[in-house]
Amino acid sequence: MTADRSRRLILLGSTGSIGVNTLRVVENLDGAYEVVGLAAGRRADELIEQARKFNVKRLAVSEACAADKVRAALPNATIFAGPDAALKLVESTEAEMLAAAIVGSAGLPATLAGIERGMDIALANKETLVAAGELVMPRVKQHGVHLLPVDSEHSAIFQCLQTSAPEQNGRAIKRIVLTASGGPFRQTPLEQIRKATVKEALNHPTWSMGPKITIDSATMMNKALEIIEAHWLFNLGADQIDVIIHPQSIAHSFVEFTDQSVLAQLGAPDMKTPIQYAMTWPSRASGCSQPMDWAALSKLEFEPPDHERFPSIRLAYRVIETGGTSGAVLNAANEAAVEAFLGGQIPFGRIVELNAEALDAVEIQPARDLETILAADQTARTFVRQRIGR
Repeated sequence: MTADRSRRLILLGSTGSIGVNTLRVVENLDGAYEVVGLAAGRRADELIEQARKFNVKRLAVSEACAADKVRAALPNATIFAGPDAALKLVESTEAEMLAAAIVGSAGLPATLAGIERGMDIALANKETLVAAGELVMPRVKQHGVHLLPVDSEHSAIFQCLQTSAPEQNGRAIKRIVLTASGGPFRQTPLEQIRKATVKEALNHPTWSMGPKITIDSATMMNKALEIIEAHWLFNLGADQIDVIIHPQSIAHSFVEFTDQSVLAQLGAPDMKTPIQYAMTWPSRASGCSQPMDWAALSKLEFEPPDHERFPSIRLAYRVIETGGTSGAVLNAANEAAVEAFLGGQIPFGRIVELNAEALDAVEIQPARDLETILAADQTARTFVRQRIGR
């Protein structure tokens, strides 16, 4: 971070939970960042308010009706509209950092464009690496940019690894352990989980997140996606990545080293902490997140995941071993299945079943380029929709 001027920031997914918290961090950092671009989907009113508050003149809106509303309210702003609006915003806006917080694979082309334009990436969108890690990581190295994780679990691993020289980490890591809250169904009888309602699945016990991510937490698909993301972020094999249930969501992940020592990063379940660390790394600044109340913390519980209750975890290891477009297939199938569940089309228990069926049915190709990955994405979505329609 330069001392003479603010770093310029483009924020994708500004009206979602991560996006709103990112703007709170920007305020907290008091001039360290200038927001030069915002991208959203359909929440025109929130985007207009953000643009006015942060004096942002370049905006992207994927939904046409919302874009018209933004244009009318902000006639002096440059508005990009349509499915590729975020990509156009990134390609035409100068910035030092891109915060990628669009939910799902929709943010992948814009994130790749940011890397190719030399922007550091604060990555909150786990689907980018799940679907296209084989493309993203070489480009990060090629363009000399920093890919900084925002997911609380990956941020925790990243922070623990700052204690040793980067070139030593690969040899020193025995395994990493991602923690999972267990979501709302950790102790629910199995027969009740399959027919859980949308309201029940959205009732997360510790985190406040958007609906898609909250459903992923309930199925533990979020943890499956995080296993795949960790594989790419930290260059680890499937046998070096484990998961443990930790219902308090205080210990965000562990690194176990070859000398048998273990480091963990702890903190209150507040996304502003990993967001700010990504934006201030390698430094730290006074935070705006919820502080830990140690006096009120009576216990930290840990238990192995129940694979009968959460079969999604096994799918992650299958994707790592298979490679190619399998990550894109799994991610797209999950997005389509979650959308169907939220829309009342399928029961909760059908989500992970559809994901597994897609991996079985859709032909896996080498992940040669973005077009191949996006084609696999669309094939998986079509497969799920057809299965639901039967």
